[in-house]
Amino acid sequence: MPEICNFYGISIYMYMNEHQPPHFHVIYGEYEAEITIKDGIVTGRLPRRALRMIYDWLDAHQEELIENWKRLENHEAPMKIEPLH
Repeated sequence: MPEICNFYGISIYMYMNEHQPPHFHVIYGEYEAEITIKDGIVTGRLPRRALRMIYDWLDAHQEELIENWKRLENHEAPMKIEPLH
C-alpha cells in the first residue's frame, strides 16, 4: 500500500488495481476514508478538522493525483506528493 503523502498525522495512500472513480485512501488515527479525486466525495469517517486539511491538499494537488491514478492503471508506482504546509 504505497503512501503518497503524510502531513499532520494524516496518511494518504493510492492502490494499484482499484475500482472507479479515481480516488485515494486516508488514514488518520482510528479513522479511515476513501475520497474521490474529482469531486471530493467521502466514503468513511474523518474528523471535520482533518477533512478540511485534506480538501485543501486535494485542491492544491488534484492534477498530480489524477496523474498518479493513471500511473497505477499502467502498473507504475505512484509519485510522492508534497504535504500540506
